[in-house]
Amino acid sequence: MVLAGLASTLAACSPGSLQWGSRSFSLPWTGGEGGQGGGLLPVASAPKEQFGRGRVSVALLLPLSGNAALSQLGKALANASKLAIAFIEANPNIGENITISLRDTGDSAAGATSAANAAVAEGVKLILGPLTAEQVTAAGTVARAAGIPLIGFANNSAVAGPGVYVLNVLPETEMKRAVRYLRDQGRRGPAGIFPATPYGEALATAFRQQAIAAGFNPSAVYTFSNIAEAQQIVDQARPLIDRGMIDALFIPDRASAGTFAGLLAQGGVTGDMVQLVGSADWANDAALLRSPALAGAIFPAVDEAGLNAIRADYAARFGGNPPQMATIAYTATILANVNTLSLATPPYEASLLTNPAGFAGRDGLFRLFANGRSDYALVIRRIEAGGVTTNVDGAKI
Repeated sequence: MVLAGLASTLAACSPGSLQWGSRSFSLPWTGGEGGQGGGLLPVASAPKEQFGRGRVSVALLLPLSGNAALSQLGKALANASKLAIAFIEANPNIGENITISLRDTGDSAAGATSAANAAVAEGVKLILGPLTAEQVTAAGTVARAAGIPLIGFANNSAVAGPGVYVLNVLPETEMKRAVRYLRDQGRRGPAGIFPATPYGEALATAFRQQAIAAGFNPSAVYTFSNIAEAQQIVDQARPLIDRGMIDALFIPDRASAGTFAGLLAQGGVTGDMVQLVGSADWANDAALLRSPALAGAIFPAVDEAGLNAIRADYAARFGGNPPQMATIAYTATILANVNTLSLATPPYEASLLTNPAGFAGRDGLFRLFANGRSDYALVIRRIEAGGVTTNVDGAKI
């Protein structure tokens, strides 16, 4: 996965795991328990599978073959879309406006291009997916040339553009939510420590931009290439902490967060002095959340209420637990069916998709912008003793 080098493309980080930008997943989708998870029912081997009974044709492009971890996630998102269609069909107050054509992109840009071309030839009015940044770019090129809007699921804002939207938790979304919360809590000096990786650089850029937008002067931004540099960075930050110039510290990288928090605690830095701030990825790392040094830290996250609301139906139909990203595929399907979008002339026109009021999704409010980027409602969670997390601020953009 190459576009912009950002880690919003997928990487298999160890057997049975998948890293997706600011999110990590354990495979299969069992919530840490054994057995077959995610209800990954066999997907039809034909070029496409259709579900829904509406007159407006919508394509859903997902990796259903190729890389095992990627295809497992793709199949789970397809299942979530089917669940959303079932919800529409079961609700007498919601019109059945769309039929979904599911197409396999495999795990390559060429596969995404092929699937997008087939969807265009079929006459679809909207494309949902694909999943990775590389594939969104490839399919987006086809969709844009055909004048068909595409809503991809990458969390790399670099692939967004007019007519090619990304619906996910973007780095700027996380940073904006957390920075504004800190401002509302009276914090005055946010700083950040970021790994010298493409995704770390994306987070650092988003931090600077959102901090400035919130009225801060984020002069203390540290990067590291190796965790061995952690003590040096803490030593550099300590004088600013002692003078009150740093009273909030972003340590979003979950691989290093415990180390930095531990070094700060060993040096006598308390939560009263500095509010530690993480990323949405923390929500999926039970071991990290149990770190005593991180008790009192906060992080932005997708509200679990949305996923919890579909767990039972998902398990009943497909078996096992859905991955966190299931709510994004579910939300995109519901969005595609909205009357004012799907039945408009022409359907899914840009000014309709980018309605400033936004839309209510499975995870809460979200908005699409003319530049293709999105806002996604996030909660702020705090880590309590023993690794329990509680919401300290509800879902909002």
